[in-house]
Amino acid sequence: MSGEGDRDYLFRYLEKRFGIPQSLFDDYLLFRKGKNWWLFRRTPLIAKTAQLKVWRVGLKAFQGVGRFIKPTTRMIQLFGHTAKKALIPLTETDLEHLIKGEQIRVKSELSNGYVILSFKKEILGLGLFIDGRVISQMPKKDMRLVSRGFSF
Repeated sequence: MSGEGDRDYLFRYLEKRFGIPQSLFDDYLLFRKGKNWWLFRRTPLIAKTAQLKVWRVGLKAFQGVGRFIKPTTRMIQLFGHTAKKALIPLTETDLEHLIKGEQIRVKSELSNGYVILSFKKEILGLGLFIDGRVISQMPKKDMRLVSRGFSF
């Protein structure tokens, strides 16, 4: 299990950066292994598994990237619809550039850091916003799937 300090830090970060309320995760537990955290629903059955050596469980929700913590694409795809901040709605042209591995320019007052990328109100995943530019942080396989859904 992950400690309360990790839990508080991770969910406070989601609320501060993206406006995703911490209370959304009250029914979830965190499991930490190395530089990764997995999220899973709280259940009374957990007590029955306490003696097992757990390698991985639930949804990989966060990963340590250098000195930073990054929410995973799946985590953002599942919970990003509740975000109120750090959202970047993409145009078809923006999406085309990101799929090609290019950066896009974005006018925003945001501080540097991760942003949630959406297209036609669908949450796609994360981007990294640095000095007015966004770089996709979505896995290449996800970008290929996205590109198949659109003709440019």
